[in-house]
Amino acid sequence: YFQFVQQWPPTTCRLSSKPSNQHRPLQRFTIHGLWPSNYSNPRKPSNCNGSQFKGIVSPKLRSKLKIAWPDVERGNDTKFWEDEWNKHGTCSEQTINQMQYFERSYEMWNFRNITEVLKNASIVPSATQTWTHSDIVSAIKTATKTTPSLRCKPDPAQNKSGPKTQLLHEVVF
Repeated sequence: YFQFVQQWPPTTCRLSSKPSNQHRPLQRFTIHGLWPSNYSNPRKPSNCNGSQFKGIVSPKLRSKLKIAWPDVERGNDTKFWEDEWNKHGTCSEQTINQMQYFERSYEMWNFRNITEVLKNASIVPSATQTWTHSDIVSAIKTATKTTPSLRCKPDPAQNKSGPKTQLLHEVVF
């Protein structure tokens, strides 16, 4: 099976070690990757002996990926796609080729529009409002008929003595 991972750019950028002048904290979920996995060994295989990244030759697909799968940390979309393909996509070549890998990723992002799903459930980014894990999972499950896994991270700017809140970082299908 594949893990389809979407990231929330403001959290990705806040946690990033990359220079902040290149960050793009977009206010929509974007693709982080499509990662082959298996149930017997949930560790994701990576850096397999497959064909290396050839580039996105279709201008139509390239323009779609610039919206759905931007590099929010460094601003170099092509390099991000290359890194994701070489690390994860090469391990999926027995199932799908490079073009299909990127096309399917876009289709899944478009079909599972987490930004809209959460907005329709009145769950929107806010500096003052928080939501529970179950609020977010329930909204996504209701809309997609699939239970996602949420990956959250501690807020590095949070006061150590205050209540512990987490930042939503990734949604995984």
